[in-house]
Amino acid sequence: MTTDHPAVAKFTAALLEAGQTESAHGIRFLDDEVRTAAAAANALGVEVGAIANSLIFRAAHGDTVEPLLVLTSGAHRADTGRVARLVGADRIDKADPAFVRANTGQAIGGVAPSGHPRRIRTLVDNHLATYDVVWAAAGHPKSVYPTTFEQLLALTGGTATDVRSVEDDS
Repeated sequence: MTTDHPAVAKFTAALLEAGQTESAHGIRFLDDEVRTAAAAANALGVEVGAIANSLIFRAAHGDTVEPLLVLTSGAHRADTGRVARLVGADRIDKADPAFVRANTGQAIGGVAPSGHPRRIRTLVDNHLATYDVVWAAAGHPKSVYPTTFEQLLALTGGTATDVRSVEDDS
């Protein structure tokens, strides 16, 4: 697999457009798909918390449903109630594979922070700032790239916040 994969190529272009050349050249293709933070951490030999999970949710605002991207540390789960309050949504629902692909152009397990058909409102987990290097998906379940918390914020135009579940706070 190479950067010729359409979703990876689109994401690479988004990185380059954002001036994140080093990240674009750091994309790695793994032997196996890494659809979970634990699998990605194991393949890369890093702590699971250094993996930025790309979670796409359906954010309901009345009759309107919009995609919401939550980049959360693999060390914990996102609290959908907390996330709903943060974005002013009536509720946050899990997105099915068709919704994810329609809104990102990418498959679950490989959703990159950017390179989507249109900008998606994004929350970036503050816990990711505790790592010098964060690894995120690069548009395909076998692709990852190194980045930083600050670069994720800049790339996505995201909001830094605490998204973890209350059970993870203790």
